[in-house]
Amino acid sequence: MTDKNRVSPEASKNKVVIFDTTLRDGEQSPGATMSHDEKLEIASLLDEMGVDIIEAGFPIASDGDFRAVSEIARNAQNATICGLARAVPGDIDRCWEAVKHAKSPRIHTFIGTSPLHRAIPNLTQDEMAERIHDTVTHARNLCENVQWSPMDATRTEWDYLARVVEIAIKAGASTINIPDTVGYTAPVESADLIRRLIAEVPGADEVVFSTHCHNDLGMATANSLAAVDGGARQIECTINGLGERAGNTALEEVVMAMKVRGDIMPYATGIDTTKLMNISRRVATVSGFPVQFNKAIVGKNAFAHESGIHQDGMLKNAETFEIMRPEDVGLTATNLVMGKHSGRAALRSKLEELGFSLGDNELKDVFVRFKELADRKKEVYDDDLIALMRAGGSEGDHLVLKSLSIQCGTSGPATADLVMQVGEGVETAEETGDGPVDATFKAVRAIYPNKARLQVYQVHAVTEGTDAQATVSVKLEEDGNIATGQSADTDTVVASARAYIDALNRLHARRGKTGEDQREVNWKVVS
Repeated sequence: MTDKNRVSPEASKNKVVIFDTTLRDGEQSPGATMSHDEKLEIASLLDEMGVDIIEAGFPIASDGDFRAVSEIARNAQNATICGLARAVPGDIDRCWEAVKHAKSPRIHTFIGTSPLHRAIPNLTQDEMAERIHDTVTHARNLCENVQWSPMDATRTEWDYLARVVEIAIKAGASTINIPDTVGYTAPVESADLIRRLIAEVPGADEVVFSTHCHNDLGMATANSLAAVDGGARQIECTINGLGERAGNTALEEVVMAMKVRGDIMPYATGIDTTKLMNISRRVATVSGFPVQFNKAIVGKNAFAHESGIHQDGMLKNAETFEIMRPEDVGLTATNLVMGKHSGRAALRSKLEELGFSLGDNELKDVFVRFKELADRKKEVYDDDLIALMRAGGSEGDHLVLKSLSIQCGTSGPATADLVMQVGEGVETAEETGDGPVDATFKAVRAIYPNKARLQVYQVHAVTEGTDAQATVSVKLEEDGNIATGQSADTDTVVASARAYIDALNRLHARRGKTGEDQREVNWKVVS
C-alpha cells in the first residue's frame, strides 16, 4: 500500500513491529466482553489498518476463545496471528491448533519469573528454568515463530532474568517480550533494561526484543517508547489503551508519537493512521468502555479549542496549537447538521466521514434508528450519530426491549410498564420504584430474574439542549463476571433500560448459554 498515511519503514533496523493485544489483554478489562462476531470484526479492522501481529486470544481459556482465535487465523490476510499459552504443554498444543491455519502463525508462551510469581507454582529457580527450556522447545517444534515472555520481568532479579532469557533464546524463541506486568517501571529503567539485555545476553542480537507496558503509574506510552530507544523493535499495545486495571500502552499514542516526532524517534510502523479513529470508536462500542474526552489522539477534545486565544490562532494557522492534523487520524474538520429530510446516501457519506464503514444491511438498520432520532430531535450532529452507532444491542440478542411506559412525578412512586422479548417469547411487567429508572430496572428483573448487581450507572448528555441524547452506561456483576452495557436516546429512561438490557445480554453470553466467552481457565494460574 502506498498511502501517504501508512508509514513506510525505510530500513528493518528502524521498523517497529506493532503487536496488538486488544482481543486478549484488552478483553481482560473487567466488563470488556466481546461476542464472537465482534472479535472477528475487530481483528479484520486491525488487519486492514496494518497491524503486524494480532494476539487473538488465549485458546485454552474456553471453547469460545479457541473458536475465535481459529477463525481469525483462517481469515487474516496480512497480519501474523498469535495465541497466548502458559508454560504448560497442553496450553501450547491448544494454541497451535488454533493458530496453525493462519498464513503466518505465532505461539506466545510465558511464565512469571519474579519472586512473587515464582511462588505461585512453587518452583525453584532451577525448576522454572527447566520448564522454560522444555516449553519453549515444545512450542518451537510446533511453530517456527515463537515469542516468550518472563511475566513481571521488571521486578525479576537481573541475574535470573538474564539467565532465563538466554535459555528461551537457545530453546528457539525468536521474539523475547519484556513485560512490565504491573506498570512498575519508569522510562529510564525501561530503556536501560532492554539495552542491557541486548548487550549482555548471549544470542540477544539474533532475536527481536519486545516491550509490554501497563499504565498503572501513567507511564505506559513513555516506557514503551523508551524501550524502543533502548533497542526493542516490537511494541505490545491495545486500541484506546484497553486492558486490566489502568490499561496497556495505547496503540494510537505510540504510533502517532513516532510519526509526529520522527526527528528524535526515527522509527517507522506500517499503520495506516487514518483508520485510528474508526477502530477506536468501534472498540469503545463493543467493549463497553467509552473513550475519555481528553484522551490523547482519539478523545473527543483532542482537536477541540475553546480558549479565545487558541481559537484565534487556529483560524490564522492551524499549526499554532495543533501538532498533527485531524485528518491524519481519520477525523473530518466539518460538523454538518443532518435532519429528518436527510437521505440514506447522505447518512452513509456522513458515517464514512466519521470513520464508520457499514454494509447495506447495517446501513438499513442504522437508517431506521436515525430517522427515529431525527423525528424527535430537530438537528442531528456528529456526536449524535456517534452515540447512535455506539448504542448497544444487536440482532439475535436474548433480551429485547419492545415498549416502555413510565408514570412519575411528585405525587407518588414511579411506575414502569414494560414489554420485553425473552428468547422467542414476549412478556410484560408493571413495577413501582424510587424514580423511573429504579422502577424500570425492577420491571426488567421481574421478567428476567437475575442476581446481577449494579456497580455503575452513568448518564452523559451527548450535545447541548433539552432535546439532547443521553448516553447511559451500566456495569453489572454476577458471579465474578462483569459486563458493561451502553445505549443512547433522547429519553433518558429508555436509554437506561436499553443499556441495562444490553449488559444483561452480555452476561447471558458470558454464562455460556450461547457457547461463547465463558472463561474456564485463568491465564494467571500456572500449575
